[in-house]
Amino acid sequence: MITIIDYAINNLHSVANAFRSLRIPTEITQDARRIQGAQKLVLPGVGAFGDAMNNLRTKNLLELLQEKVESGTPLLGLCLGLQLLFTESEEFGPVSGLDFIQGRVKKLPVNVQVPHIGWNQLRLLKSDPLLEGVAEGSFVYFVHSFYATPVNFGHVLATTDYGIEFTAMTRKGNVWATQFHPEKSQDVGLNILRNFASL
Repeated sequence: MITIIDYAINNLHSVANAFRSLRIPTEITQDARRIQGAQKLVLPGVGAFGDAMNNLRTKNLLELLQEKVESGTPLLGLCLGLQLLFTESEEFGPVSGLDFIQGRVKKLPVNVQVPHIGWNQLRLLKSDPLLEGVAEGSFVYFVHSFYATPVNFGHVLATTDYGIEFTAMTRKGNVWATQFHPEKSQDVGLNILRNFASL
């Protein structure tokens, strides 16, 4: 069962539908008891970093997520969900994040069109169970204006070039994340979601 966290600022149903198309059971919930018992968690997201953190705090999910990560539960952040995993964001900030992965979220450079919307390629830096069956140069779908910069570059699984080379996928322990939207990335994205469900 994949538990998708509902904190009122995310693309819940498109993510759930992607898992269901793979015949993988899902539930969407903000209920602390359901999240506490979850086998695998997905933190999707669209919108502003500060609003997302406020919603997680208001729904009393911050400490619960910390407990789940510390207990070893696999967590997958998607788009804004990736950024929330970091220490802080400069979006209307600085604003503190979950700090599961140490680093800062910054705005894309002024020499590129922002937001970055559309298909772009992955540069794979290392092997990982989440990347099983994903080829170098695969195209995935992005919608974002900010990007994450980990303190430890060893936590980066894949990058994408858009004026700069930025983190497209990251992992630290049992926490994974993608800056792109796997649920909108056709076969490549579905393969990544299938891999997460199979962890």
